Amino acid sequence: MDMSSREIGEYAAQGGHHDALFELGLSFCTGRDGTIDLVEAHKWFNISALRGNGEAKRYRLELARDMSKTEIIRAQKLAREWLSSVH
Repeated sequence: MDMSSREIGEYAAQGGHHDALFELGLSFCTGRDGTIDLVEAHKWFNISALRGNGEAKRYRLELARDMSKTEIIRAQKLAREWLSSVH
């Protein structure tokens, strides 16, 4: 998939497709579009997992091992906010 994070985010918001959401998580955890952002990566893996992507669950767990409790709480809050904004 050769799309920017912004384009993937727009696509994901329209249909909530868990593969696009997973791609966003990958983009943020690898720094594909700039800097690495584990909070954003966790957020997108969390949303993707909630939408049915099993691989996202594994990535979210691995990321959480490298994050502080505060970062995880922030990522979960951002995920909830995003989910409430698209419904």
